[in-house]
Amino acid sequence: MIVSRDDHSIVLNAPFGAGGKLSVPGSKSISNRALLLAALSIGQTELKGLLHSDDTNVMIDALRALGVDIDIAGDITRVSGCSGAFPRIKADIFLGNAGTAVRTLVPVLALGSGEYTIRGVPRMHERPIGDLVEALLGIGAVIHYEDRKTFLPLRIKKSEKLDFSQPIVVNGNISSQFLTGLLLALPLAGQRVTVKINGVLVSKPYVQLTLNLMDSFGIKVTNDNWEQFEIEGGQYYSGPKRYEVEGDASSASYFFAAGMLGGGPVLVKNVIRDSIQGDIQLLDVLSGIGATVGWTDQGLSVAMDNNSPIQAFDLDLNHIPDAAMTLAIIALFADGPCRLRNIGNWRVKETDRLFAMTTEMRKLGVNVIESPDGLEIEPPKYFNEGVAIDTYDDHRMAMCFTLISFAGVNITINDPQCVHKTFPDFFAKMESVLQAPVVTIDGPSGSGKGTVARQVAERLEFSYLDSGALYRAVGLFYLNAGGSINLTDPRSVEALMQKIRIDVSGEKVLMNGEDVTQRIREEEVSMAASKVAKNEVIRGCMYDIQRSVRHAPGLVADGRDMGTTVFPNAQLKIYLTASLEERARRRYAQLVESGERVKMKSVAAEMAKRDSEDASRSSSPMRQAESAIEIDSTGKSIDEVVQIVCNAFTVLTSR
Repeated sequence: MIVSRDDHSIVLNAPFGAGGKLSVPGSKSISNRALLLAALSIGQTELKGLLHSDDTNVMIDALRALGVDIDIAGDITRVSGCSGAFPRIKADIFLGNAGTAVRTLVPVLALGSGEYTIRGVPRMHERPIGDLVEALLGIGAVIHYEDRKTFLPLRIKKSEKLDFSQPIVVNGNISSQFLTGLLLALPLAGQRVTVKINGVLVSKPYVQLTLNLMDSFGIKVTNDNWEQFEIEGGQYYSGPKRYEVEGDASSASYFFAAGMLGGGPVLVKNVIRDSIQGDIQLLDVLSGIGATVGWTDQGLSVAMDNNSPIQAFDLDLNHIPDAAMTLAIIALFADGPCRLRNIGNWRVKETDRLFAMTTEMRKLGVNVIESPDGLEIEPPKYFNEGVAIDTYDDHRMAMCFTLISFAGVNITINDPQCVHKTFPDFFAKMESVLQAPVVTIDGPSGSGKGTVARQVAERLEFSYLDSGALYRAVGLFYLNAGGSINLTDPRSVEALMQKIRIDVSGEKVLMNGEDVTQRIREEEVSMAASKVAKNEVIRGCMYDIQRSVRHAPGLVADGRDMGTTVFPNAQLKIYLTASLEERARRRYAQLVESGERVKMKSVAAEMAKRDSEDASRSSSPMRQAESAIEIDSTGKSIDEVVQIVCNAFTVLTSR
């Protein structure tokens, strides 16, 4: 959970679990490829769900600098294609630290007819590009290193003669993006071209993603067992009128891990099981080491039985290099030493990730051995507290180390702004699924649960949820409508709920902006609340409202089904009761104080009737949760009961 944050650091403390639903931004890998292919296509292409981040902004700015018209309106990005020839034939292109943009634009520009300078941030000038440039020089491209050989900045000029008569040879063991860049550019040659791979190709799923996208934009590529690729001449990019970008599977990996480490389930709505992204294969790995992976029409989810161990592993992760970073953090929670193999290409990413991961893990007290192309990790018995993680201007370092908070320690992430490269609202999204502790206090009317819950919340400095106030507000709305709403008709009930806006976040209860704090305490409203509370549609709507109140540092919720239905995984569950006589006496005193004229006998009768109705209703009947602590408040003061609850929470959190 987020304790504090500024532009320089963010401090996280231990969550009590993870669960919920979310959508992640569009895939960076798909977004930048789709932008380039749409720009090279004939006609206009609408891209839906495009990632908007530092990396894609770099690509958009570069394409605009090359004369491409790009219009962004909400979730739709319209790209007017230039039919394979950029309108602007001279430009100075700044590509930041966007490796995908560099490695795809360089070969496209090398096959063009202009003069361009390509440069980036200092780290981009340290990331080798020599293998790609040498392959292009081999076909007659004119490319000059402006500073150091094999590194940016580059100057690219029009070649008078490009020769595609011989296969283009590319080293496959450095970065699959070199091959991706060539494949994306070569249809512009207008003739048959062959690319041969020297050695074993790394990160094959990313190349497959490239081939899938090229196919969507009208280009067929023959793949001969990942050793040779052929593109027939006479093909040209012709984008689909509309292309929808999948949610980013690499970004989703942190939330899948949260579901595993925090119990879950955590469901990601816009990543699909048959995704064209390679990192979706992380789910197979998680399933193999103990996670429960599910997929429905709603999305993909991950959960984990808290009593089951995360199994140690020894895996070749060349096929999922980005998601492998997430898996490295999961390894810290495994039941034995873990080994991550064949991830040497980490060294040429935004930073040397093997070095960075090793350095930061050792700060935490982890015994980790760094090899040229892998890591051996021994899960620690204890993590060092209060460690500050350096992120090396690497978005994935920041995102994956956030998961360390599940170890029960406070952790600081330095330079959190680096996540803007691919996931600007990452921390807000993660906060939405990290679960703050919840104390539920259920029980019958008059047991004192509302007063106790409010005071417990004050002592723990938690938020307070009076669930009964929500139902009373709906009951009041029902009464104001003259009881004309047919509660047996689901459509009528749904229409009713769409008309109500209830705010219980402060001391007052607001219904559609009106303060109804006092009115909802009237006996007539209380009876109406009991009536509407039986309705399953209303209760379903209420669950979402109630769960949305859960946020750091914690929540105390009182009601009749808080611990059984609304927050079944609450950290502490209390069932507060008292004798009928005691509860009736309390309610009678409350009503008399508010000016109502009632009789004790009738109050007791109504209370007994309400108890029976609450306990027998078909939807979420009032009952004591299995793990709840029962407290009989008969003869006890409020202070005594509050102290019992706070003591129970202290014992729970000190384990």
